[in-house]
Amino acid sequence: MNNEKPKDWLPGLKENWKSDILSGFVVFLIALPLCLGISLASGAPPMAGIFSGIVGGLVVSLFSGSHLTINGPAAGLIAVVLNSIFVLGGGDAKLGFEITLAAIVIAGAIQIVLGLVRAGNLTVYFPISVVHGMMAAIGIIIISKQFYVALGITPTAKSILGLLIEIPTSIVNVNPEVAIIGISAIVILAILTKIQNPILKKLPAPLVAVLVGIVLGFVFDLADEHSYTLLNHTYKIGPEKLVNLPNHIYEGLSFPNFSRWKDGIFWVMVITIALIASIESLLTATAVDNTDPYRRKSNMDRELVAKGVGNFFLGWIGGLPIIAEVVRSSANMENGAKTRWSNFFHGMFLLLFILLLPGLIHRIPLASLAGILIMVGLRLASPHVFQETYRKGWDQIVIFLVTVIITIVEDLLVGVFCGIITAILIQMYFGVKFRYIFVADITIESNNKVHTLYVKHALLFSNMISLKLLFRKISLGERIDLKFDENVKMIGFSAIEFLQSFKRDYEERGGQVNLIGFEDLKPISAYYGATRIQK
Repeated sequence: MNNEKPKDWLPGLKENWKSDILSGFVVFLIALPLCLGISLASGAPPMAGIFSGIVGGLVVSLFSGSHLTINGPAAGLIAVVLNSIFVLGGGDAKLGFEITLAAIVIAGAIQIVLGLVRAGNLTVYFPISVVHGMMAAIGIIIISKQFYVALGITPTAKSILGLLIEIPTSIVNVNPEVAIIGISAIVILAILTKIQNPILKKLPAPLVAVLVGIVLGFVFDLADEHSYTLLNHTYKIGPEKLVNLPNHIYEGLSFPNFSRWKDGIFWVMVITIALIASIESLLTATAVDNTDPYRRKSNMDRELVAKGVGNFFLGWIGGLPIIAEVVRSSANMENGAKTRWSNFFHGMFLLLFILLLPGLIHRIPLASLAGILIMVGLRLASPHVFQETYRKGWDQIVIFLVTVIITIVEDLLVGVFCGIITAILIQMYFGVKFRYIFVADITIESNNKVHTLYVKHALLFSNMISLKLLFRKISLGERIDLKFDENVKMIGFSAIEFLQSFKRDYEERGGQVNLIGFEDLKPISAYYGATRIQK
């Protein structure tokens, strides 16, 4: 592979338009059903997700601080938006959505401010297991909602816990034809994601699932209201099982309602949207940077500003909040994207499809989209995620489970808060004094191109910003000795993950990083990157 970095902006377009337009088209095929499915799962109009994909591509790509991420609505915000619409609307879905749009406008403005004040290190303040627990809880919430849509069942429970408990007893109420469509989507995604054939592997599995669903919709005549009898049971089926879009794109516009701006719950929703959208985007950008074949680094502050601009604009027209989405971003790289223009082209193709072929979307069964979302939920909350977290140490699985359980029982913001508090309590359990939890005790000595950093007491997710700011001041290609004092009580899991990542990246760029005294601390599990404490 040619290691010369692709040009950016217009020179990059001229140089790489062929590969970027091809990748943008493939990502569009993946994004279309996901934009629709995420909208419906969020309790929003279908066009809300389409608007997000279009703006995320055509507008946000031009401001973005990253090169290969794809912007759009994401599963991680489904629970947030769904809860916001329900709580702010008081049962009126249309009103709830309009007030949620107002929250998105303000959340976008907050993201812009965060970027301008250089808060691109925001993820430092969230333990890795809290973030993973948040995503696993979101996966469980998605499954609890979409299970019933995929099988054509109307649940009686309203809470997430109630929906999960009702699943075993609700199977007897399955609508067979709807279930065939929903299950076919799940099976198609399960098979296509396991296939190793390089040609079949490139098929956009969500689109294949939707196309099969459209064919089955014709076979079962979903467009016409009717009943059918099977094994002495009569089932109803009709166009309410299909996606319902307005005939013209401008009819899908919705506008924000700021009538509840004085209410505390409104501001809770604003902060939740701003925080979750920012954290997810920064995490995705970091993940993409780590797999970028050209090893480019995103400007995280600019990334926040770009997402803020997109969300501010989307709130005014009726779109869902956007993030840099990891699955579509991975597909973007896998299909040979070189620059930000692939993101731009994916938005352009979404816009052209809505303008030229809106009738085809009317034929997409809701059960197909539900099946796709169930697979998204299973990926977020797979048993492997729980097993892997347990392997990292008892402290990580405790933080993870607290976040998951409280998020499901209460809500996302409360779950994240409780996860963070649990992490801090564990730090204190290991003997870290409260005054060192948020401020690290680090001194630095520099001699020519050798920098020695002395770490005392503890290095944790909650005080790691001090170290990151010191690292920023050190030029590339030099030597860094990080010395851990013999009285260090704890090096937290998130801090170790950061140190390993920083060491790898810095040494790839010609520098040297030595962790002195690190091995003298005892890991609390067999996992090498596990939390380390005094022996």
